[in-house]
Order: sequence, then C-alpha cells, then structure tokens
Amino acid sequence: MVPDLPVTTLVEASVSPSEDPARVAATAAWVLGQTGTLREARGKVTVEGRGTEVLVTLRDQFRDRRVRSAARRLLLQRREGDTTRLMLNRQAAAAGVASLCRDPQESPLGPLYVTVVSPRLGEVIDWMTSYAEG
Repeated sequence: MVPDLPVTTLVEASVSPSEDPARVAATAAWVLGQTGTLREARGKVTVEGRGTEVLVTLRDQFRDRRVRSAARRLLLQRREGDTTRLMLNRQAAAAGVASLCRDPQESPLGPLYVTVVSPRLGEVIDWMTSYAEG
C-alpha cells in the first residue's frame, strides 16, 4: 500500500555534448515511474514528481536489489531538515537498475541526483526502506 504523504521528488542530470538529451530525460523519468514534469535547459534535465506514487520505482528497486539498509543509511546521512538527496549511477538507471552511488565519480557520465523533500521526511524514508510488505 502506498501511503499518502506530502512529498516532492526531483531527479536532475547534466547532459554532456556526446549524449542524447532525450535518452537522459527518459532515464530520469524512469526513476519517477515515467511520471512527473520534465524540464530541459542548457545541459541539464530535471524531472519533478509529487506524491509517494512517484517513489514506488525506487522503493521496489531498493527491495528487489536488497539494498534497503544502504539506501536508508544514505537517505538519513544526507538529510538536511525536510530534504535528503541520493545519487544513482546513470548508466545503470538507463538499463532499469537503481544503483546507488556514494560519490559522483562512481558514475562516469555523472550521476542522477534524486532530491526528496517532505515535511514528513522521516515517514517517507521509513516507507521507502521498510521491510514490511515484502
């Protein structure tokens, strides 16, 4: 069950001259379950989604890849007030795999930056990394 929590999620990526912006945009949109508002500006793609529904893909990936504990640790370490941030390997995301990065250098073309903002961020993190329901 997806809880109804107030949350806004941004996925941002730089676009190098050798990359197809449409492919980078599609990868960023995949992170949010193909929903959200896409914005493209000079050398940057941003996808914004609202509600917990847009986080289902990430939650499922954390569960399926058995990285819930690592994801929780990173989400909590990088928390600042109502905001937290993750980095995902861009090439892995393009292949449909949410691979966490600790450092931007772990993704040669640059990572996807996932920013989660919520006044109830603790509950959002708990839900995203919960062992309940599988």
